[in-house]
Amino acid sequence: MDLWNTDTPINEITGLDIDVPGWIDQDITPADVAAIVQGGCASGAYMPAVTYYKALETMNADGDDVLEYIELTLGELPIVTGRSWAQMACTYVSTAVEIWASGVHDEIEAFEPEEAEAV
Repeated sequence: MDLWNTDTPINEITGLDIDVPGWIDQDITPADVAAIVQGGCASGAYMPAVTYYKALETMNADGDDVLEYIELTLGELPIVTGRSWAQMACTYVSTAVEIWASGVHDEIEAFEPEEAEAV
C-alpha cells in the first residue's frame, strides 16, 4: 500500500486488521502513520500528542492504558522529571503513538487491498 497517498482511516480499510487503540484518534490514516514514523509526533505529524490540552484529555481518559502500553513495549517509562503535567502528558502520549505507529507501519505498507472485481 502506498502509505503517503492513502487518506482513508485505517479502521475503514477493508481487510486491514489493525487495532487502533482508543487513545489514538480513530480517523488516523496510513499517511499519518508514515509521517509519524518519519518525523515523530513533534514534527506536526500527530498534533493531538503535542497539543497540551489534547494530550491532557487523552491522559485523563486513557492514561493508565497509555502508560501500560509504553511499559509493556519499552520496559520502562520515559523520564519526565522536572516537567509540568502537560509536558509529561505530551511525552507519554507522543511516546505511545510513536511506538504504535512504528509497530504497524510495515504491516500497512505490505498490505495489498483486493482489487474490485470486474463486472
